[in-house]
Amino acid sequence: MTKTYIIEGMTCEGCVAKISYVLQQHASISSVSVALPNKSATVTMSEELSIEELQHLFGTSSKYTVGPLEPSTIQESKRILTTYKPLLLIFIFIAATTAIASMNDGKIDLMLWMRYFMAGFFIVFSFFKFLNLAGFAESYAMYDVLAKRVKVYGLIYPFLELFLGVAYLTNFEPKITYIVTIFLMSFSSIGVIQSVLDKRKIKCACLGAVFNLPMSKITIIENLTMVVMACLMLWKV
Repeated sequence: MTKTYIIEGMTCEGCVAKISYVLQQHASISSVSVALPNKSATVTMSEELSIEELQHLFGTSSKYTVGPLEPSTIQESKRILTTYKPLLLIFIFIAATTAIASMNDGKIDLMLWMRYFMAGFFIVFSFFKFLNLAGFAESYAMYDVLAKRVKVYGLIYPFLELFLGVAYLTNFEPKITYIVTIFLMSFSSIGVIQSVLDKRKIKCACLGAVFNLPMSKITIIENLTMVVMACLMLWKV
């Protein structure tokens, strides 16, 4: 009988070796295959063992937790929520606070909300980049088309975001602000899209070097959302 279990707490190849060794100590288990990327262990046994029995092998104080294998869609959803939790929380907080700020007679002024949202987005995201400007520039150069060739662009980019944030907040030259946003975010999306299509496992620098966020379709959605909002506001103007 062969079954696969989720093993939470794995972080390195040392964990893989330890988990394999511990599980193979049970008399009913003949072989173990541990996969670090999936945080799973495929166990071949002569009789089915309960999760409690398997967990008992590690001890009550172990950092490893044995769990049932869930459907891949559920696992993927949980992984995305866990990985991108900082980014999602920032978006939710900005969206909520700017919605309150754009209330007019009990209704949300959509155009005002988009302007405030863009202001909050650029100011907050530039803040995280400024926490480690050199680290951001290094990460950004891994995928951005211009930053790869002109290193100083990675150092300038957070200032451009900050400028846009203040421009949206003060409603400074709206048409110019919208056009610059469309150009900047569209151009930035080129390197992101290329990296995702090439399936390159690199760090996304959208929140600077503070959080270890992998490059993914979520980064593309983030950039293109800014482009769409700027286009809508430009069209309204």
